[in-house]
Amino acid sequence: MDAINAMVSERPVVIFSKSSCCMCYTIKSLLSDFGVNPTVYELNEISSGHEIERALVGLGCSPAVPAVFISGQLVGGANEIMSLHLNRSLKPMLRRAGALWV
Repeated sequence: MDAINAMVSERPVVIFSKSSCCMCYTIKSLLSDFGVNPTVYELNEISSGHEIERALVGLGCSPAVPAVFISGQLVGGANEIMSLHLNRSLKPMLRRAGALWV
């Protein structure tokens, strides 16, 4: 858990992902289309990926990826991010985090 806190405090937007996950790709593409440059940790490509995945599940992420953190806070997975986008709350949240300039 401490490792996750350290990782998400480094940047305005952090995504925990797996390179083979289609929903992870969708969320990364959405944020990139907005002009956000998130820090992305591909759990299947880093040595501590399994431990991080277990910690994300412990935080309530189900499934564990994608897990999106904005301003160091867990926002949620694909469903939560898409819901925020559809109700027009995502862009203001990204602006407040300093991840989006316009």
